[in-house]
Amino acid sequence: MRVITGIYKGRHFDVPRSFKARPTTDFAKENLFNVLNGYLDFEEEPEALDLFAGTGSITIELLSRGCGKVVSVERDAQHFRFISQIIDTLKAPNCHLLRADVFRYLDRCNEQFDFIFADPPYALKELEELPDLVFRHNLLKPDGLFVLEHGKTNDFSTHPSFKEHRAYGSVNFSFFKAKETASE
Repeated sequence: MRVITGIYKGRHFDVPRSFKARPTTDFAKENLFNVLNGYLDFEEEPEALDLFAGTGSITIELLSRGCGKVVSVERDAQHFRFISQIIDTLKAPNCHLLRADVFRYLDRCNEQFDFIFADPPYALKELEELPDLVFRHNLLKPDGLFVLEHGKTNDFSTHPSFKEHRAYGSVNFSFFKAKETASE
């Protein structure tokens, strides 16, 4: 796993072979962040939430690019320890790593974010519910962005907040945008 750009550019972290999580491929991650540059101004230090953090690849990339705060949620103890070690190595105080179930976290979260990323297991039965949960709990700031990584069989194009879909090999991203103001 490598960091593509930003203050940690070029750093490599070896993901243990025993991990169940599959890191987002460098190709897909690089293309995702190229698209994100059209949605987010990283110089404004956006606040981000990384759900199903897995290897921490997206969390680290967000920190590297200048997010003012990243909340990273991972349930698996081994993955949590791995991400924690990376955060300690990078001395990244603006990362808040939580070992928690994503769905319980979403039900209790009282914060809003400029950007939310979710990379659940593709076979997760609740995967289709994630966009509704994010919007029902009002987790995005006005004009905020939610990106969901998923398999090729999922189609979110009829969701009222859906903006676009991007595919990079077997990796698919659906983009959802919060309304700019509550009066829209």
